[in-house]
Order: sequence, then C-alpha cells, then structure tokens
Amino acid sequence: MSAMTSRTPLSTAICWPAAACALAGGAVFQWFGNANHGYIDTSSLFYWWGFQWINPDSDTEHGWLILGLSAWLFWKNLRKARSVEPRAESQVAVDRARSSPWPVASAMVASLALHALGFAAQQARLSILALLIYVWGVLRMAGGRRWGAAAAFPLMFMLFAIPIGVLDSIGFWLRVWVVNASAIIAHAFGIGVLQSGTQLVAPDGAYNYDVAAACSGIRSLTAMAALSLLAGYLNFESSVRRGLVLLLCFPLVYFGNVARIVSIVVAAQLGGPKWGDTAHAVMGYGVFAIVLGGVLGGLSAIQRWWPDPAAPPCHPLDDEAVCPLMDIKRSWVLAAGLVGLAAGEMFFLRHLSQLPPRGEAGVLLAADGLNPVELPAFLGSEWIGRRAEVSAVEREVLPADTGYSRKRYVPLANPRSDVFLSVVLSGRDRTSIHRPELCLVGQGWTIADATRHPFQFPGRAGAEFKVTLLRVRREVQTPRGKVVVPQLVAYWFVGGDTVVASHWERIVRDAWNRVAHARVDRWAYVLMQTDAVDGEAAALGRMQAVLNATLPGFQRPMTAR
Repeated sequence: MSAMTSRTPLSTAICWPAAACALAGGAVFQWFGNANHGYIDTSSLFYWWGFQWINPDSDTEHGWLILGLSAWLFWKNLRKARSVEPRAESQVAVDRARSSPWPVASAMVASLALHALGFAAQQARLSILALLIYVWGVLRMAGGRRWGAAAAFPLMFMLFAIPIGVLDSIGFWLRVWVVNASAIIAHAFGIGVLQSGTQLVAPDGAYNYDVAAACSGIRSLTAMAALSLLAGYLNFESSVRRGLVLLLCFPLVYFGNVARIVSIVVAAQLGGPKWGDTAHAVMGYGVFAIVLGGVLGGLSAIQRWWPDPAAPPCHPLDDEAVCPLMDIKRSWVLAAGLVGLAAGEMFFLRHLSQLPPRGEAGVLLAADGLNPVELPAFLGSEWIGRRAEVSAVEREVLPADTGYSRKRYVPLANPRSDVFLSVVLSGRDRTSIHRPELCLVGQGWTIADATRHPFQFPGRAGAEFKVTLLRVRREVQTPRGKVVVPQLVAYWFVGGDTVVASHWERIVRDAWNRVAHARVDRWAYVLMQTDAVDGEAAALGRMQAVLNATLPGFQRPMTAR
C-alpha cells in the first residue's frame, strides 16, 4: 500500500479531535467572547468583529476582502508544497508517532489565556488575536506542520481586519500633518486659505473643505499597507525584502493625500466649489494610483537590483509536503484536555461577568448615583457659572450610564475670558471616555502643541497633579484680515485612587486594575478650556482660580499626587 493511501483514514480520524477543539473554542468565543457592551451589545466575539466590517464608522469595511485574501493565501500555500516520492507505510507511521503535540497545545492554551486577559480588561482586540492563534492551533492539529506553515501568514494577514483603536490617534495626527502641509503648499501658490482645525477655508468663504477622518489617509494607509505586504509576500521569499516593500507605502500614502488636498484647493480656487468637488472625487482614485504605482515601482526595482537568492536544493525525503501528524491517542488526549479547559474558562468568564462592580468613582457623585456632583453656580462674588448643556450627539454616541456635569464660568471683571469646565464620568463600560484631541479637531481647533502642566490641589500645601495642556488655535477672517484665536485646553483623568494626565496611562492602569484586582473604577475625564489672547500665564491663572473654588467639591483629595 502506498503512503498516500495509508494516510487517508488516519488523517480523517485526527480531524475529529481537531473538530472537537474547534467547537469548544468556538463556544468560548461565541458566548463569552466580548465583555465590552458599550457600543455593540453582544457577547459574541464573532458578531463584534463582523459588525466592524459593515460599520462605516469603524474604518474596517475592508475586512471581508482581507478574509477572502487570507483564505486564498492558505489554499495557495497548501498547493505550493513540492511533490515528494511515496514512502513506505512503516516510515510514515514512525514519523507520525514522533510528531509532538506541544506546538498545538501551547498555541491553544496561550490563546485561551490571552482571551481571558482580553475579556477581563474589556479589550476585544486582544481576544481577536487569541482567536487567530486558536485557529492556527486547530489547523496545525488537523493537518500537521504543512497546514500550520500554510496558515501562519494568512492568519497574520487577518490582523489588517482588526479595528485597532490606536489608528484613531495615527489617523488624527495624519490629518493634522496633511492639512498643515497642504496649507503651506497652498500659501506658496499664493492661495491664502485659512486653517481651522482640519478645515481649509477660502478667505472670501467661497469654499470650505474639511479633511475628515475618511480623507486623513488612515483608510488608504491600512489598505495600501495590506496590499504592499501582500505584494512583497507573493514576490519575495526574504523577510527583509518583504518588509522593505511594506515600508514603501507609508511615505507614499502621506504624499498622496497631500497631493489630493492641494489639488482640491487649487481646483476650487480656479473654478469654484464645483471644480473642487470634482477634484475631490477624482483624486480619491489618484491617491491609490500614486501609492500603488510607487509600491509596484519600488518592488520592480528590488527585483531588478536586489533579487532573492536562489532557493537551495531540496531532497525529496526532507520535503514538508508529507508532514507527520499526531497519532489518534495523542490527538484525543489533547482534545479532551482542551475541551475541559475551554469549559472551565467559560465558567470562569461567566462568574467574572456577573461580579458586582468593584472600585470607586473618580469624582464625587450626585444623589442619583449616576452623574458627577453638580458644579457650583457661583464662585464667590467673582465668577458666575452658566449651565452648559450636553449635546444630543454626545448622549446618543456614549453609553447610557455615562454621567455629566459641566459649567461655563464667566468672570464679572472680564466676561470675555470665561473658563469652560466639563466632567464626564464613565459607567461600568470603559467606552464612555475617548481621546479629547479628536473632539477638539472636529470642533475646528488646530492643536499647535501638547505638554504636561502641574495644577495645585487647593487646601493641600505642595499637593499637585499633572495634566495634559494643549495649545490650540483657530483662524478667523475679519474685516481687518486674518486673525488667529489662541486658547488653552487642559485635561486629565481621575480614577478611584489616582490621577493620570494621558489617555493611554488611563487605559493601561484601568486594564491592570481589571485584570489584577477585578476592580472596575468609574473613571472621570475632566477638561478645562479658556481664551489665551491675554497670554498663557493669565489663562493658566484663570484655570487655577476656577479649580481653587471647584476642585474640592468634585475631585477626591486622596487622588491628588
């Protein structure tokens, strides 16, 4: 009997324990896959991930394409294996008996542990990474090293289909850099556009173009990075050459988006908004032409001047096309252990999800227990607090258990130099709070600089806490010409026992508390904003004056450091 015919019943038998592991893992990721219900109310990681692929706001609508390409790559890699000479049945059996179960066991156990970590920290993206590792383990178990090797790159390629929150920050800064460069180039052409946040406005108001998130380049960056990596993978065997092709897309995406915005402004200046809209539509394809053309040109140059070295000869008996699989007994023992581990994890995650919230609110609460305490209406006889309403958009976008308290404090001595103070308090879900820079740019402010600044906690000698201080500006056209309006924005985050100055510090500390201490604090996001026309020192003085009268009434003294 040939080696190929002797493999068939054993391979089929090994598929059953692999299928058992797949079903056990699928149950974990389906019923206890997502602990973050703020925006997508589901416990299924499959639904949570798939929803991102049909939700335009997620910038992950290319997920279906990535999934299809990954499946094709897996099929292609399986077919790529070289044909080998048949071996004796006894030799095939010996090779299978020697196959180690440890790669499969290690991958699946690590996957379930990583998912438990992601569930406890409310980080669904960690759970998606765990899912991909688990899928690799199932394929490796079912098809041996050949399937494991064939699935490695396709599953890694699926990372491009994950909505990654850090891309919001990358996209934000990419928007800022694109707008800044476009404004400089437009001014060099003699076009006096005004820059207001991510908006470029004609001096006479004839046109107004906002470089929205979709035009920032983050979508084209994600798509072109995926295509560049795919092109490098298909054309080269060397990891260095593949990485070089990938790196080529990053500067090209930036230059392509700058070219797009400049062409829109020039067209609008020459022919009005109609020409600008036409340039907007045409250059949407132009960006891809610039980036894809540059990447393919670079790939061709590498193939010509730095080709892959010739592949070493491969002896038929050393080929991986006939790969040893685990024997049936080992497969079922491993499957039984993993099914039991998956069942235990489901019980643990169910218990974790039903625990009463432990932790404290970062600020003092109002009588309803939901909102922060109401900010005072008067600060002595020098300030009047005017109510600042929460917009309908905020209430619609943020989870229902998000709390708010805000006032606009107006000094009687100079009503134009008011100070806006806002406290947003998260609910059980961590999704109530986001990066303030995104909102500021959306409101038309351009961020010129960001630093750390210490504020004093009133009534405690030497006690201070650090905040992030943003210097923002907005360009306004007046009868006397263009005027730059500067303002200062300060923000910080308050947990149950600490104050941190940045969004990422809050994310890390909150994740640690959730995982290590099962503690879910209701974090508060505090923001202050005031005019800085009279100088930064005067603006900071007004902020400190408002804090002196309000901070002891809403922020816990023990959190100040």
